[in-house]
Amino acid sequence: METLIKNKALELGFLDVGFAKVRRLNEYEESYKNWIENKFQGEMSFMERHIEERLNPSLLLPNAKTIIVLIHNYYPQEVIPENQRIAKYAWGEDYHRVIKRKLLKILSFIQESRTEVSGRCFVDSAPIMERQWAEIAGMGWVGKNSLLLRKKEGSFFFISEILLDLELNPTPHIGSSHCGNCTACIDACPTNAIIQDGVIDSNKCISHNTIESKNNFNVADIKTSKGWVFGCDICQDVCPWNKFSTPHNEPNFNKHTNIRNWGKSDWEKFTKSQFKKQFRNSPIYRTGLEKLLSHFE
Repeated sequence: METLIKNKALELGFLDVGFAKVRRLNEYEESYKNWIENKFQGEMSFMERHIEERLNPSLLLPNAKTIIVLIHNYYPQEVIPENQRIAKYAWGEDYHRVIKRKLLKILSFIQESRTEVSGRCFVDSAPIMERQWAEIAGMGWVGKNSLLLRKKEGSFFFISEILLDLELNPTPHIGSSHCGNCTACIDACPTNAIIQDGVIDSNKCISHNTIESKNNFNVADIKTSKGWVFGCDICQDVCPWNKFSTPHNEPNFNKHTNIRNWGKSDWEKFTKSQFKKQFRNSPIYRTGLEKLLSHFE
């Protein structure tokens, strides 16, 4: 069954698939609670809720036995490093929608042969410790910038999960980090948001402050953000493993590639209603036009 599921996922455009046995992640409890206690979640108050569910996925699906972890490439076909004001993952249709459609197809595929199986699909939309489960499922290792890394693809990919009440064989764990003595991501972060290996202070993170923060930018914020107006790719762009990144093959991730070079004048052409109409199915919509404009000099 594992091979059939993996082949179906690859057919739908995923890079890779891993399987892990559902259990409580006791080994991550202390570090996660310390992260919350230190207020490193910034304005992401949702990270403070449902902590037990984060540690124990079986609370999200009765009798859950297996978590399937899938990764999907979003590295764009054309990249202009000096003008990357908008994070690469936001150049297309909202990934939640695109990936969720594919996960549901995989779940239906499983249920065609195992009609008694129940499952739930998640795309960055539930209290699941995604990178930790991806690491456990043999999908890579969590790097010093806290992102999942892979030798052959780097880190420009989405992580998603299918939770099943079906027993499947787990994928072997990679077992070690391959970051070595490299500190490229730590050295490159202009706000020193990576306070130690794998630990991010979101209050300092440009991505957090351009997306999750409720406040418009002031002059100091604009200077600190280094020109980024939605998200930030700095710690990924400098990662040596990302030299192996190759372009994705998902048409829905190409819908707004022109925005990568847009300046303030391009966005000022929109009214709020026009912005909503064009970007309501884009990750960019969540930040709102007014706040987006406040990020520019």
